[in-house]
Amino acid sequence: MNETTPRLLRALSGETLERPPIWFMRQAGRSLPEYHELRTRAADFISFCHNPEMAAEATLQPVRRFPLDAAIVFADILLIPRALGQEVWFEAGEGPRLGAMPEIARMAGEVEASTGRLSSIGETLARVRSELEPERALIGFAGGPWTVATYMIEGRGSDRSAARTFAYEHPETLDALLDVLVDATARYLVMQARSGAQALKIFESWAEGLAEDVFERIVIRPHRAIVEQVRAAGVTAPFIGFPRGAGALVENYARSVPVEGVALDTQASAELGRRLQAGGKTIQGALDNLLLRAGGAALDARVEGLLAQWSGGPYIFNLGHGVIPDTPIAHIARVVERVTGKPVKAMAAE
Repeated sequence: MNETTPRLLRALSGETLERPPIWFMRQAGRSLPEYHELRTRAADFISFCHNPEMAAEATLQPVRRFPLDAAIVFADILLIPRALGQEVWFEAGEGPRLGAMPEIARMAGEVEASTGRLSSIGETLARVRSELEPERALIGFAGGPWTVATYMIEGRGSDRSAARTFAYEHPETLDALLDVLVDATARYLVMQARSGAQALKIFESWAEGLAEDVFERIVIRPHRAIVEQVRAAGVTAPFIGFPRGAGALVENYARSVPVEGVALDTQASAELGRRLQAGGKTIQGALDNLLLRAGGAALDARVEGLLAQWSGGPYIFNLGHGVIPDTPIAHIARVVERVTGKPVKAMAAE
């Protein structure tokens, strides 16, 4: 690694930098007016994700506006179930809906073909990488198998109680579903890396509330298998794992899953982060997205606190969850300016 290597990749290699790289989960879209204008041109959200020209534009918009150190490809975690044959659509104002889940054996037979059905995401990555400055990293991602499975089982976003009950009542069936998702996800991430993604992230958004043995079986085991399969394919891009809501179990995750970085949610303590750093992991997070939306002196103080508490080891500045749609752009700009020391260019009136 040298000074021309993207700052994000230097941090993920274990380097402690004079200032951390910064990017935000869900930075592509949501809060930006240029995204909302772009979104009106697509027939629906799925079409938007699968349109490389539009998805590349959505990916690049936040890094044009802010001096962020990385872009993350514009896509969705539910593209994999759709590629495996389950109907997926988005209801305006309500979120995702999924049709009846196909038989697991049938989906297993679709794993190899599913990567081809997701080739538009690879084209998006190639387009972005060709336009992105070399000092900015490009991140690819996928949903964690358990999180994706909760949507497949329940047919929508919910409190996930039905999926957790399913995990207890039908453990062998759930394990078989997770195995299919591991294989499909690993192939998908290999394709992303070969298309230009320089770092890969696994979003396990619904890792909270799981008993230790269940967490081991449905979060740690699948994540470890994904990383191992991707490495076996010759991909060396660093991984960031995000077991959101795992609490104390995040240390089990860090010990057991061979990721280079561990993303922390809002509840993570300063000491937890330092222990992970001491154990050889780069950490990412854990600014509250609600505080980013609220702004003010409390936001300034928390940013300073995060920078101070984790500056002694490899650290990536980010949120503990994704950007909320109505977050004022001025609040994002203020944080980015503080972390990077670079002014945010004036934009047209919002």
